[in-house]
Amino acid sequence: MAELFRVSPESPEARAIEFAAQLIRRGEVVAIPTDTFYGLAADPFNLAAVDRIYSIKGRPERRALPVLVTSVEQAQELALFLPETFHRLVEKFWPGALTLVVEAAAKVPLKVTGNTGRIALRLPDSRIAHAVISAVGTPITGTSANLSGFAACSSGEQVQKQLGDRLPLIIDAGDTKARMASTIAELRDDGWRILREGVVSEQQIREALAV
Repeated sequence: MAELFRVSPESPEARAIEFAAQLIRRGEVVAIPTDTFYGLAADPFNLAAVDRIYSIKGRPERRALPVLVTSVEQAQELALFLPETFHRLVEKFWPGALTLVVEAAAKVPLKVTGNTGRIALRLPDSRIAHAVISAVGTPITGTSANLSGFAACSSGEQVQKQLGDRLPLIIDAGDTKARMASTIAELRDDGWRILREGVVSEQQIREALAV
């Protein structure tokens, strides 16, 4: 079973963060809390780790794997081009529960894009996620830590019940109190569309882009 390492969401223990980072750098997948649900953190440039995510969840993803970043600059390095709508939305909603899908840079593995050539980027409002990314030294994946077809997990105990036999480590910061996932919006030169409505409503996005 996965090791459950309990930490404070506001001041996570450095030892726990470095332990998680070491595992991720070795190609492992670990569960960490975000500002919504718990996610599966791995190195998106390690194809074996990406395959492991699909195996853990129980089926291949046909959409781009969410990638968590700590800055707009990190997002720019992973994108081929960021439209004006991207900059307007991140100014309003990042850090937060809005995932933006844009054209991926050539260095992003096609498998991470779900064979779409597009990348899903989010800057979460989570000290733990930021600390792990900084310790790893690269953006990390952030797909939900749950079995395919099962409910997303808002606590480490829930992750343990669903995936405890498939992970080496769960960073447990208690219940995130999340009731909805992040909103996913796809951005293109000719406009945008909602792929999944979550915390940020479609109306909020319309209002942000209308300014």
